[in-house]
Amino acid sequence: MIEKLKKRFEELATQANTVSATKQTKHSQHMGSYEHVDSDLILNWSVKVRNLLASSCGRDSEHFKSFVEAEKSRPYEDNPTRLNRLQAVFLAAKEDFEGGYLSSIRNLVQAEVFSTEFEQARELISAGYKLPAAVVCGVILETNLRNLCIENNLPIGKLEKMNADLAKAGKYNSLVQKRITTLAAVRNSAAHGNIDEFNDKDVKSMIEETERLVTGWLS
Repeated sequence: MIEKLKKRFEELATQANTVSATKQTKHSQHMGSYEHVDSDLILNWSVKVRNLLASSCGRDSEHFKSFVEAEKSRPYEDNPTRLNRLQAVFLAAKEDFEGGYLSSIRNLVQAEVFSTEFEQARELISAGYKLPAAVVCGVILETNLRNLCIENNLPIGKLEKMNADLAKAGKYNSLVQKRITTLAAVRNSAAHGNIDEFNDKDVKSMIEETERLVTGWLS
């Protein structure tokens, strides 16, 4: 996903130059001489950029809001001026994307990383290695709780403490808190090598439920 978005930013940066290259001087009886860029190409490009910013930055981001505002025509404004304004917002978003400064991009990176780790956990349990599968899944769970604490300005600590603090802060309800406690019990048993305290079914359930939680937190 990250590579696809990066490629799309590059494609639209190139397309912006193509649109700008259509600028020409026109004459009108009422306006005299004025600069003009192909209006259809501007619309085509701006729709694509708006979609890209919604995917990469989010509709609530300053980048998306600024682009939508920049699309609005202003009195006595030629369209090359509007295009320049749109390009300025687009390039700011592109720079922040490439620099890794977008929270949505960090979430996408985390989602891709954890997706790979979930696959690893599933492969381990399928091969009969329930202990390492539970450990891998436990690491994913604890890492996400830690990230949630950072996002909500809560102290980093042991899994149980972070779980309680996040529930108290209203990040999720008491039912989710209790379920995380159950998942953490499997994780703790695996970490201590107590393989008789859980079975394959427990680990499979742990992987499925942890993935649902992580997917919700990163969305």
